[in-house]
Amino acid sequence: MRRILLAVSLPLVLLAAGCSDAPQERQAPLTTALTPRVTETVALDDRQDALTIASAALGRDAQVRVLKPAGWTKGSTGWPVLYLLHGCCEPTGDTWLTKGDAARVTENLKAVVVVPEGGTDGWYADWLDGPAWETFHMKEVRPLVEDLYGVGDRRAIAGLSMGGHGAMGYAARNPGVFEAVASFSGVLDIRMDVPGFSSFLRDNGAEPDQLWGPLPEREDNWRAHNPADLASRLTGLRLYVSSGNGEPGELDEGTGTDFGEQSILRQNQRFLRAARLAGLTVETDLYGDGHHDWPYWTRALERVLPTLLP
Repeated sequence: MRRILLAVSLPLVLLAAGCSDAPQERQAPLTTALTPRVTETVALDDRQDALTIASAALGRDAQVRVLKPAGWTKGSTGWPVLYLLHGCCEPTGDTWLTKGDAARVTENLKAVVVVPEGGTDGWYADWLDGPAWETFHMKEVRPLVEDLYGVGDRRAIAGLSMGGHGAMGYAARNPGVFEAVASFSGVLDIRMDVPGFSSFLRDNGAEPDQLWGPLPEREDNWRAHNPADLASRLTGLRLYVSSGNGEPGELDEGTGTDFGEQSILRQNQRFLRAARLAGLTVETDLYGDGHHDWPYWTRALERVLPTLLP
């Protein structure tokens, strides 16, 4: 991941949120001629499968990785499931496995683990004139994968950075689907710096008005996709939020201040205030020193597993 360690506004904050130097995915117009289906399943090892899904919501094939729990057999049913969402700007959707060590961390978890791609900067949203990521995940991946792997009615979801934004948003907008949600250094208050976020999208080849609509006309839709504005819709869920403060910590190689994680911490604090006002209980780990980087997200996943699927 490219490190951003200088004074920045939100655009560069989000570049620090899991970005690589890969070119960004262009938000292509939606094609609905496809029938959503799993077209290929490749066993990468005894536990991990790579699925290709023909997606109507995206108008193309998309990739999903699945980790099977110990004891899983074809035809078995009733398994819990954990969805793991990646951060912004990654060239592939499997970075929880290639960078986050999720296979090791979840080795003893008695649940199916689903790691879907979410676009280089898809923001887990249905773009107004482009890919429909929320529809892909909630209406295509979920029923197809859950049927294929015998998932029951217990679901948890977690994500880092952009993925933390997506996890909280999916849980809030899809009541009754998830029982627990976790965000690691999540982008939990987009409206803290709308101009900065809009500049970030433009810098990566996307038009902000095509995400949730032009402002101020579609402020309602921006609020409907902003976790801090959705806190009251998370009632009854087990919630977990973690973030560092951007100062170099015990897991960092760098010595400078990560102003990106500092901004993320402020967003998390704003979300937590909204959660308290809504009467929610949130398990919180604002662990102090730490950059916006994988060692902390891997550690957070290890810590939160007992909360997500006890």
